[in-house]
Amino acid sequence: MLERVGETDTVGDDGYRRIRSDIIFGHLQPDQKLRLESLKERYGVSISTLREILSRLSSEGLVVAEARRGFEVAPVSATDLRELAELRILLESYAIEKSFERGDTEWEGRVVSAHHKLAVVEQRLGSSKRDNALWKRYDEEFHQALISDCGSTALMEAHRRAFDRYFRYPMIWADRRGTEPIKQHRQLMESALDRDSKKAKAILVVHVNNCVEHAIAGAKLR
Repeated sequence: MLERVGETDTVGDDGYRRIRSDIIFGHLQPDQKLRLESLKERYGVSISTLREILSRLSSEGLVVAEARRGFEVAPVSATDLRELAELRILLESYAIEKSFERGDTEWEGRVVSAHHKLAVVEQRLGSSKRDNALWKRYDEEFHQALISDCGSTALMEAHRRAFDRYFRYPMIWADRRGTEPIKQHRQLMESALDRDSKKAKAILVVHVNNCVEHAIAGAKLR
């Protein structure tokens, strides 16, 4: 009996991850109606489990639940992106300060390792088709590594959710921004090793806001 429950949980968790990923990467478009029967066929998840998944995604701001209208993918706008960017900067800047104060040798290793993987992927982007999933994974891992010694799992989880909602925009629309983000990621790593949180926070503000303006211009958002 326990084995069957475990299998059910696995199906639900897998469905949640797949739908969430498809929203972030734009396979499910902003404002798209999420019809349960279609989703059932697409993801192989029961209607009751789908309702739970979509309610969960609604609480994360990725889905909108409308009374009598069902579920829709959350809309996008320049205002929303700018608000998400401000939230991300607020959370990440505070976590950077705490993490840089507390960070030990193990933390330094995580930062350097995460940066290495991200740098390899970023260098490949100019010569091959962009692998958005891998790019996002290593970008998020690097920024999470920077704050991983902040001492608060709640803060890191709040940052992860804000990061995913923010990153939805460049995943859907923005092309690469040249080499500037690559330089900024290296500068963030070096600031971490130097324990220079003031410099890191200044770099972060430029890093995030440049992405915001690039995404808004590319998507012609209002």
